[in-house]
Amino acid sequence: MNTLTESPRSPAAATHREIVLAGDHWSRVIKQGQILRLVDLEGNQAADTLFYDAHDTDNRYSASDTIRHQGALYLTTGTRLMSTRGEVLLTILADTCGRHDTLGGACSRESNTMRYAHEKEPMHACRDSFIRGAQTCGCGHDFGKRDITCNINFFMNVPVTPDGRLTFEDGVSGPGRYVELRAERDVLCLISNCPQLNNPCNAYNPTPIEVIVWG
Repeated sequence: MNTLTESPRSPAAATHREIVLAGDHWSRVIKQGQILRLVDLEGNQAADTLFYDAHDTDNRYSASDTIRHQGALYLTTGTRLMSTRGEVLLTILADTCGRHDTLGGACSRESNTMRYAHEKEPMHACRDSFIRGAQTCGCGHDFGKRDITCNINFFMNVPVTPDGRLTFEDGVSGPGRYVELRAERDVLCLISNCPQLNNPCNAYNPTPIEVIVWG
């Protein structure tokens, strides 16, 4: 179900605003009650995102628990993002895109090789950005590769076929569309703004996103 919902919040009243370039990573602790907005500035971009309990990073976003809890594959207004311990990390309050992928995962140099061609291996990928972001987040946690688990692909369109296969299609977002979430506990947000050039998730043209925080 697509639920388009505008937000009453003005970016002018935000406490933090930042542009994240394509291929860059971003991390920040979002305190309980704070509002986080991700903006697809030019449209058709994919913002790969991970969430962790800021005080216990073993308690992290769970795709399977979120899907089961809401009884739907895609994320939109009203979705509660569940943790591996069945606790609510964040709630989506507003969404002008309509649906967000939680199955497609993050691109890696290895998957680029398998999906596209061997010579794609050196290309930068989201898993690289996640690992770099985890290492430099300054949050006091000793992150490693094992901490990069199933992620959300905000703005990304990954339909599921009748036989259960995933396909990567043109995005359903547009310039200025956004998704807005409320932190239900202190959460660490880690974003890789996807640099993917090999599939249409971002129209073969990775572009910046904006991150806005209130509270």
